[in-house]
Amino acid sequence: METTSRAVAQAPAEEGGQQLSSARRTVDGYLLAPFPWYGLDEAFTGPRRLMQVGTSADGHVEHGSLGHGDEPSVRNEFVSGSPDDPREKFTVVVTVAASPVRQLADGTGRLEATSVSSAAWLAGVGLLSVTWPMQMDHALRDDWLEQQTETAWVLADDLSGPDWSTLSLPVDGVPTPFHYRESEFGWVLAGSTSQGVHVGAYGRGMSAYGLGFAVVEDITAYA
Repeated sequence: METTSRAVAQAPAEEGGQQLSSARRTVDGYLLAPFPWYGLDEAFTGPRRLMQVGTSADGHVEHGSLGHGDEPSVRNEFVSGSPDDPREKFTVVVTVAASPVRQLADGTGRLEATSVSSAAWLAGVGLLSVTWPMQMDHALRDDWLEQQTETAWVLADDLSGPDWSTLSLPVDGVPTPFHYRESEFGWVLAGSTSQGVHVGAYGRGMSAYGLGFAVVEDITAYA
């Protein structure tokens, strides 16, 4: 799925773990989307924030992310010395417009169809973007990230494979099946909704088993 970032794209993280956030505060990109956004339902009472919007090659909004809980940083050391108790506890929900293969308006090419695998891949890459394995040298992280991104794509392309299990979670109050997997860095899940979008999510420190998803009635509440 070929997409480019808009002005609200997630700012790069600094090595010390602090992320620039000025570009996140605009809601314009989200308001341009012709599909509904999903976030955690009302059972979640913690902080919410805008993260990033992605557009297709012809400029249409295709997907985006909404953050819940702590703001993740790429250097997430574990204060307890164990992945069971990370310093940051967050869930990011990714909404992907369901769309078929289609031609670009200028006739220069075509856009691939989106699917649950698209949501799974975006969620997997999102988790990697805020992950820095403990004791990894700075010079090695780019190579590690490239390798893990390719692995995330392979996994997303095989949702029926042994790396995934099935998890039922409420979406707009209706039990909905999701593909789910865990790793030492956190968890990733992906499924579809009745609203014409696919939903992916990733997180760390918050259990996926107690989550629920719902249409965001007022996206400006995240700004």
